[in-house]
Amino acid sequence: MRPGAYVSRYALGRDYHKVLRGALKHLAATLQRCAGAQARVFVDSAPVLEKALARAAGLGWIGKHTNLIARDAGSYFFLGEIYTDVPLPLDAPTPAHCGSCSACLDACPTGAILAPWRLDARRCISYLTIELAGAIPEPLRPLIGNRVYGCDDCQLVCPWNRYARAAAHPDFAVRHGLDDARLAELFTWSAEEFAQRLAGSAIHRIGHERWLRNIAVGLGNAPPLPEIRAALERRRDDPSALVREHVRWALGRHPQ
Repeated sequence: MRPGAYVSRYALGRDYHKVLRGALKHLAATLQRCAGAQARVFVDSAPVLEKALARAAGLGWIGKHTNLIARDAGSYFFLGEIYTDVPLPLDAPTPAHCGSCSACLDACPTGAILAPWRLDARRCISYLTIELAGAIPEPLRPLIGNRVYGCDDCQLVCPWNRYARAAAHPDFAVRHGLDDARLAELFTWSAEEFAQRLAGSAIHRIGHERWLRNIAVGLGNAPPLPEIRAALERRRDDPSALVREHVRWALGRHPQ
């Protein structure tokens, strides 16, 4: 079997920011029309403490991995907010139900969850592969494995996610076979192919350069197969210094 690439589940379909923002704007417009309310929508678009607000609203509790958990839905869901001047009834916060479980701490590949409710984002694979603009620290590269965009490990092991349900919205359906993609194949995408295939995806935001950087790390962690080294050799002289540096590191892990 050819080595595969792992993309976080939330990014397999259309960009959730676009989907949620559209739905929330529709609801906000209804509030304005029916109640004369002022309303403003947020989906990761302002410094809104959404998890704390969601907990206070009774939607769930903050798990030891620092994600919000709902009793009937686990942690596989998105959060969006409407700020409005409509007087609404208050809900009671939800108490925590993690108990003595430490599965998420034990599962974190880079040890980013230092203790319950304490996350070092600088070590989190989601930060390293999405938010970090420069080089991924070398000591952390082997720990990333084949994760080329985000990481779900702490959620995959959470017992509460046995209650999670697959999204019914068609925009969240898997696009371009990203749930069964191969590292070597993704590494061949040109900037134009990246832009075309991932238009409308959350992945598009990181750009082609960081995409290649992440895949180079995945290839460096892949089994020593001829196709892996060949894929890396083809980008040894990539125009991007960032990509070249990660390719050299990966080639060093696949000596001839």
